[in-house]
Amino acid sequence: MQEPTFEKKNILVTGGAGFIGSHLCEKLLQDSRVICLDNFTTSQESNIDLLLKNPDFEFIRHDINTPFDLDTFPELARFKLKFQGIQEIYHLACPTSPKKFEQYRMQTLYANSVGMKNVLDVGVKYKARVVHASTSVVYGERPTDGHPFKEEEYGAVNTLTPRSCYDEGKRFAEACCTTYQDVHGLDVRIARIFRTYGPRMALFDGHMLPDFIINALDNKELVIYGDETFATSLVFVSDLADGLMKLMKAPKGIGAVNFGSDLDMKIVDVAQSIVQMTGSKSRITFKPPLIFMTPLGLPDLSKAKDKLGWIPLVGVTDGLKKTIDYTVAHKGLLGFKS
Repeated sequence: MQEPTFEKKNILVTGGAGFIGSHLCEKLLQDSRVICLDNFTTSQESNIDLLLKNPDFEFIRHDINTPFDLDTFPELARFKLKFQGIQEIYHLACPTSPKKFEQYRMQTLYANSVGMKNVLDVGVKYKARVVHASTSVVYGERPTDGHPFKEEEYGAVNTLTPRSCYDEGKRFAEACCTTYQDVHGLDVRIARIFRTYGPRMALFDGHMLPDFIINALDNKELVIYGDETFATSLVFVSDLADGLMKLMKAPKGIGAVNFGSDLDMKIVDVAQSIVQMTGSKSRITFKPPLIFMTPLGLPDLSKAKDKLGWIPLVGVTDGLKKTIDYTVAHKGLLGFKS
């Protein structure tokens, strides 16, 4: 049976006011109508202020851990959901705050279980195609031999640590996706996202890079939560958004796909680059690692390249410049005082 075609698709983005979600919404609005659902747990309204003026965009403040029926929201009348329904769902809603991790442990647990179920139920109702934003932590700790993670690897996570509500929670969320696909025939794709950076990252939340920039501009110390060996990969947010959209367009049954950079970088080198690029006098200091901020492995990007034609295009130098320029331009809105 051929699916009906519409002038513009109706797309639901959960967590759409977040760092990644807001960039994704912005790109999707180029040729689609977007419903952004968020409760601002670890996101902020300023991320979507400009989008609110677009007639093809609507924001719904709601917690995914509570069941929701989009047909009941009067502000969505122009989306004609009872006639057109929802064609695509990007599910990004989950707390991601390193410094407030303890505060949101229960919300994180629910988001990866009850919230995941609620979103998949909406997908079943509308027969929508779903992209679930998973994470590289499903693979477990950085391997001792340093090999990049392939999607076929099972990974290993300690279920008895404070982090398990996120790490094992994301593994359970993937299991939910697979089960709904097998039982209900739902078309689900899983994006395993590695460390991402760019404009609109939350400040003073332990993500380090945005705090590096703010502190460098004010000549304050740059704090690394780890030691000189702390290394990671960094993918720019616009590249990730492009990858998620390519994954949505891929043939059914593609399964899980890694999205990130396969270039390993020491955080101290990134911090030094920011100091140089801002002309700062800041010094770099080290503090004990946060529970939520740990060294991650690198992705094997073969599947993304071969199946989707996706590779990260924005280099770290260009990405840092874009992020610094954004921070300088929006420092008043960001609560930054020089």
